[in-house]
Amino acid sequence: MNIETTILIIIIANVIISLLGFNNLDFFNKYKFQIGKIQHGKEYIRLISSGFLHADFMHLILNMYVLYSFAPIVSYALGGLMFAMVYTGSLIAGGLLTLFFHKKNHYYSAVGASGAVAGIIFSSILLFPEMKVGILFIPVGIPGYVFGLLYILYSIYGMKSEMGNIGHAAHLGGAIGGYVLTILLYPVVLENNLSTILLLGIPIVLLFVLGKMKVT
Repeated sequence: MNIETTILIIIIANVIISLLGFNNLDFFNKYKFQIGKIQHGKEYIRLISSGFLHADFMHLILNMYVLYSFAPIVSYALGGLMFAMVYTGSLIAGGLLTLFFHKKNHYYSAVGASGAVAGIIFSSILLFPEMKVGILFIPVGIPGYVFGLLYILYSIYGMKSEMGNIGHAAHLGGAIGGYVLTILLYPVVLENNLSTILLLGIPIVLLFVLGKMKVT
């Protein structure tokens, strides 16, 4: 399977499953991420299926646009198989961190590919730290390693403060998944971009070592 086909299959799967969720509330509720269903119902499929559901068309379009923008960077550097591994692993990592952080809130639910997409973004940054990343309302791109650091810090703050109706834990978990998997699957980045790996790794390590996460 070539690289373009791998990316296309993932995007098509997101679109089809999201459309099924838009048109069938029972389907949406059966496969969305929900703490209680996963903890007590052992419905672990939700850790993956929820990443292919979206809340609305704008949510779907935004995630697929960002994925389409960054996916070629990772897939051409690592190959289609490892790209798929980073995507899937990041999706699961986002779900696991969300499950841990919100484990006391049995009614917490979420959908979206944001965790997986965050993993692809961070994989791109580790591969090409100097690449320019655009941010909404900022007229010029900023270096990838700067964007990555700001993203981690913002996600940690948003997660701890429970800011907005956004799955900050999934974003952070996905970013960490992409970070770790890229190092494991393509260890040459340790030689080429060690300074970026250390820069992005420090807040992640401190987050867990110091136990600063407020579990809800």
